[in-house]
Amino acid sequence: MNTRTKLAIAAGAAIWMVPILKAFAGIDITAGDWKVDFAGNVNAFYVGASCDDGTNTAVTGGLACTGDHSAAVRNGLLPAALVFSATTRQSDFDIDVTIGFYPGINSSAAAGVNGAGQPSALATPGIDARQVYFTFGDASWGTVKLGRDIGIFGKDAILDDMTLLGVGTAGPTNVAPSNTSLGRIGIGYIYTDWEPQITYTTPTYNGFSASAGLFQPLDTPGYTSHNSPQFQAGGSYAWGDPKTDTLTGKVWIDVVTQELKANSAAIAGDNAAGVTTSFRGTEFDAGVKIDYAAFEGVLYGYDGKGVGTTGLYVLPTSVSGQKRKSDGGYVQGTYKFDKLKVGLSYGLSDLKLADDENPGQVNANPLLLKRNESGVLGLYYSLTKSVTLVGEYIYSKAKAWGGDSATEKDYAIGGIIFF
Repeated sequence: MNTRTKLAIAAGAAIWMVPILKAFAGIDITAGDWKVDFAGNVNAFYVGASCDDGTNTAVTGGLACTGDHSAAVRNGLLPAALVFSATTRQSDFDIDVTIGFYPGINSSAAAGVNGAGQPSALATPGIDARQVYFTFGDASWGTVKLGRDIGIFGKDAILDDMTLLGVGTAGPTNVAPSNTSLGRIGIGYIYTDWEPQITYTTPTYNGFSASAGLFQPLDTPGYTSHNSPQFQAGGSYAWGDPKTDTLTGKVWIDVVTQELKANSAAIAGDNAAGVTTSFRGTEFDAGVKIDYAAFEGVLYGYDGKGVGTTGLYVLPTSVSGQKRKSDGGYVQGTYKFDKLKVGLSYGLSDLKLADDENPGQVNANPLLLKRNESGVLGLYYSLTKSVTLVGEYIYSKAKAWGGDSATEKDYAIGGIIFF
């Protein structure tokens, strides 16, 4: 796999947005039996965020900003990236090792490079080392991956999000920017994340391919004991050749599932208090992408229970451990006029109350998020084969089950370069 394609998968470089990027593949060096490749991107945007400064704007899990308006010069949905890859063929195996460093341009707080930023004097950005893995395999039987990399569930949703080259929803952290904006994370899809994993991917058979893997199980508050892995799997079918065919496309389906348990020290107290001591969270997604001449359309959706919203196993249950249902998706259309691509996108993410959280129940939760939604108008101009200039307008809204809501209006202007 060439490094340009690898970077698209790993870092989310939306090559379909700027097809000419396929013409080059980073910086190659041959050293003995190994081919070494460096590739990456740098981006920066001016983002103005108009936040809701009214009353009744409290939404637990809401992604629209509240309070003072903010201005920032920041990264977009992609952080900057420097990806190192080395490949070779040994004993009938294709071998690849990849290490990716993702520095932001904004200063980081002590909480971490993807937490709230720290826009103050004498501060410095952090490095998000989200990619460390190796693979071995062969075209005849597939590939095994071991290490830390992007997940399977929700991967295509973010790779096909047009705001990947831009900003999307800036969210509550625009006043103190972290490494990335939200794009459609939590507003159309659950973030796939970068997780320790052992996965297997089949060869492609007449357009069909599949992946499955064991992943590091994740915590959620109250449930931090794990004696079984997280499992993710997905399958896809692609048709057409972008180089020769007017109509091309892809359909896919994925699943993530994990059992989450309270640790042994908490189980006795939880049982006495009527709190569920374990639960299984499972989510499915599916999508389709169609390219016809200069038009591209994407339709994506997800549905499940006990997985939560925005990130995997974020807000998955009530305080008593009753599972919440979550679903959502987005629809997107883009059209390319020579070097200019114009796109429209609308997405939403819903979170349902658990059985014990409805009005009148013991754990009634009127401030819990009911829906995050946004609409995006994007303009993406290929200044050169490496540089894309971006302009976006984004309207976002968060609504709670009790009626509170907040709206956010963002505009973003900037650019991104791939090498």
